[in-house]
Amino acid sequence: MLFDDLEIGMTRDIEPVTIEKDKMVAFAKEYDNIPLHTDEEYAKKTPFGGLIAPGVMSFMAVWANYLKVDFFCDDLIAGRSTKMEWFKPVFPGDVLTGKARITNLVRRNPRNGLVELTIYIYNQNGDLVITDVTESVVKCRAQTSTGSAGPTIPTE
Repeated sequence: MLFDDLEIGMTRDIEPVTIEKDKMVAFAKEYDNIPLHTDEEYAKKTPFGGLIAPGVMSFMAVWANYLKVDFFCDDLIAGRSTKMEWFKPVFPGDVLTGKARITNLVRRNPRNGLVELTIYIYNQNGDLVITDVTESVVKCRAQTSTGSAGPTIPTE
């Protein structure tokens, strides 16, 4: 969807995703190798009482489903930034759902605008566990010239 067609407050529901323990631990061992994510005996002794998922992994699991209902599709030029906040732990077996909302729009120039997209992620109990605010650069509708050159005439 082009920048010109977006409105603040537009939403998309994101399909549920289950956090699978094996995938969670494999991700953690490669990208966030701390005992809270990889060592069950250690994690049992923490205030969480067991393994918790890496926050980035939890977000990316939901993000993968967001891309199925993406606002921008081929009109995305590039991502600009992202900011995640974690409010509650995500455990193996949790089912996460999300809601994506357009929270700000700023036209940068005639060719593109900056879109702020906030994703709210909830667990199966309805608890907010993560928010992510992503800024993306999105194409604008092509501007037509109003000069005096006249119409373009096709040539053979």
